[in-house]
Amino acid sequence: MKHNIIGSKLGLVIMSVFLIVLLSLGMVIDRMFTSFYYNEMQTETEELASHFTVMAQSKESTTSQMMTTFAEFSNVSIFNILPDGRTNLHSGVHDSADRAFIRTGDLTDIFTGKTVSFLYKDPAGHRYFVTGQPITGEDGVSSALYVMSSTTNMEESLASVRNILLLAGIGAFTLALGITWIIAVVLSRPLLQMQRATRKIAAGELETRLTIRGKDEIGFLAGAINDLAVDLQRYRDTRQEFLANISHELRTPITYLQGYAKVVKSGLYETEEEKGLYLDIIDQEAHRLQHLVDDLFELAKMEEGRIPLNLEQVNLRQIVDQAVRRVELPAKEKGLLLTASYDDGQEVRVLGDGKRMEQIVMNLLENAVRYTEKGQIKVSLRFTPDSAIFVVEDTGIGIPEAELPFIFDRFYRVEKSRSRQYGGSGLGLSIVNKLVELLGGTIVFTSKVGVGTRCEVAFRR
Repeated sequence: MKHNIIGSKLGLVIMSVFLIVLLSLGMVIDRMFTSFYYNEMQTETEELASHFTVMAQSKESTTSQMMTTFAEFSNVSIFNILPDGRTNLHSGVHDSADRAFIRTGDLTDIFTGKTVSFLYKDPAGHRYFVTGQPITGEDGVSSALYVMSSTTNMEESLASVRNILLLAGIGAFTLALGITWIIAVVLSRPLLQMQRATRKIAAGELETRLTIRGKDEIGFLAGAINDLAVDLQRYRDTRQEFLANISHELRTPITYLQGYAKVVKSGLYETEEEKGLYLDIIDQEAHRLQHLVDDLFELAKMEEGRIPLNLEQVNLRQIVDQAVRRVELPAKEKGLLLTASYDDGQEVRVLGDGKRMEQIVMNLLENAVRYTEKGQIKVSLRFTPDSAIFVVEDTGIGIPEAELPFIFDRFYRVEKSRSRQYGGSGLGLSIVNKLVELLGGTIVFTSKVGVGTRCEVAFRR
């Protein structure tokens, strides 16, 4: 990829949030400093006005000179306004001709004993804090005293503070930009690795694995992708093995059918007895082929949920007993000891599909006989208040522990050789597992190589 899109998006989101927070914080700090400086200057101006008012109320002859000197020293301008609007005293840098700050309403308030304060901007654009206070005499308020203090120094101080805030903001933003880039790269790198890995898996490179580890969502996602790759690889390998096995299974009966049909059709036999033997072989291979096709068709219907169940009260003991009798002969021919035990001779009925339960029991018993060369096969059936438990134990070849989780996979075979020494197509246990699930039961296998296998099926009552 030319661009780290997810990293860019992540970085953009983080920087946007940081920028909003930084601007908001800067505005708040600027407002705080501005408010502080304005309040301090207003308080200072009002205090100066109070001092000038006290001086103006003095009876000394040098009062005017003292007020002028104090005004120049304090860098403020003062106006003493008489009731008729005339200026009795003016001192300071502010032009005495500019009297726009003297408003009739304010004068009325001052001559009634009130104090006024406001911000004033002269025609030249200079800003001042103005405070007006009454000067009282023997007959009440004799005049109004205005004190004007320039905000130039305050605005210069605020400008310096704003410059510092701006520089600090730029520095913080630059630092945050670098940190955000690092975070975005660190967080997006595993996602990019997972993207590349999933593309490889989709392209058929199922051996691809992620080395990302972690106890967070990214680590869990990487683990899930690895599990998916393992499952897909196993499915592919199983499918390939199944195709090889099924083609062998199909090729054998088809070869027999074609060969012996040609022999019979061409009359290449010497006696009717030999002809009957050939026809028997054709019939057996046709049944074998039909059985394989039926298994495939039935498994496909199960996976699509199209298997109808005829639920009724079933005598499970009778089903097990009949199945045991049917496998007695093949077990005896292999020299195996087949024993069956039932729970106190009870005949408790179980809700289920009799035909499907018989299929489950027969399949498990036939597997036990098929994969046991010597020893014994034990069959037991017991009942609990909630379930009926059917158990088959054998002393057969066993199943490797690592392969137990996969025995119910479609087309999976523990015995991998194509000699088909034990027969079967790898569909039997898949069908059994599906049927047990459909009937609401559970099935558990335990096994040890060279010792034997134990299968336990529990049906709900």
